[in-house]
Amino acid sequence: MSPAHIRIATRASPLALWQASYMAARISELPSAPSVELIHVRTSGDGNQSSALREFGSTGVFTREVERLVLNGKADIAVHSLKDLPTDVVSGLCLACIPERAPRCDALILPHGHDSISSLAQLSDAAIVGTGSPRRQAQIRHQRPDLSMAEIRGNVETRIAKLDDGAYDAIVLAEAGLRRLDLTDRISLSLGPPEILPAVGQGALGVECRSDDEAVRELLSAVTDKATLHAVTAERSLLRTLRAGCHAPLGAWTDIKEERLTLIGVLLSIDGKTRLEATATGECHDAEQIGKDVAQQLIEAGGTTRPEVP
Repeated sequence: MSPAHIRIATRASPLALWQASYMAARISELPSAPSVELIHVRTSGDGNQSSALREFGSTGVFTREVERLVLNGKADIAVHSLKDLPTDVVSGLCLACIPERAPRCDALILPHGHDSISSLAQLSDAAIVGTGSPRRQAQIRHQRPDLSMAEIRGNVETRIAKLDDGAYDAIVLAEAGLRRLDLTDRISLSLGPPEILPAVGQGALGVECRSDDEAVRELLSAVTDKATLHAVTAERSLLRTLRAGCHAPLGAWTDIKEERLTLIGVLLSIDGKTRLEATATGECHDAEQIGKDVAQQLIEAGGTTRPEVP
């Protein structure tokens, strides 16, 4: 029997609210749809805007407090950016829904009034690029070691304001977030494969509920997109096998054609000087094993997620 009312726990940032509202709309479209309520949560990652994200630990910066509301019964589901959601399942919760994925690539943004560019080569020598992601920093350094990588915090609008105020020559954000907030006009360059691979799960949403809440699990299953589920299963298996947190310099790209899935993984040193790449292909139903295979190739090539290597 479908629940009569669903409470969605979400961070209060504009992007998080968009994601929660999107899920509320998808639930409302279902047969015998319940009423939906959003419950705002302030996380430790939101409260501290000065420290680099990796200083909080490898996982759960933006998810722990949201998950806690679901666990203690004050909310029924939690909506996350999947790239922020640790691969280790929290006891009492399950990943119950992954809807259709948005565009996965990163986007370079230049200050307001600047024309778009066609490659990173067009950035000026020693330009200051704002991004707190070691994955983005390492891959950009691999292409342009002369560029200066600088930490940046805040929600999407805050980061763009800092850029326009002259704190950076460029910043890097996820294309999905910009599209969701109607900021596609600010994209100066799309950063995609083969040069820049996105984070595991980037562009996808992950929806958690209590593992013993069968009614909510059944409701959410109707919103899951199978192709996206296969893709992120392979990517998260890669991440889990490497025992890498969401701040590791690891990029992943999946492609599905005729029920066959190809996964490419790249692992870099923090300084971008060393780059390892591995690929595996198989049937979609073997997505978990495909991720393990790519991880094992990277390990055999000398890869590790410890900061000083590969």
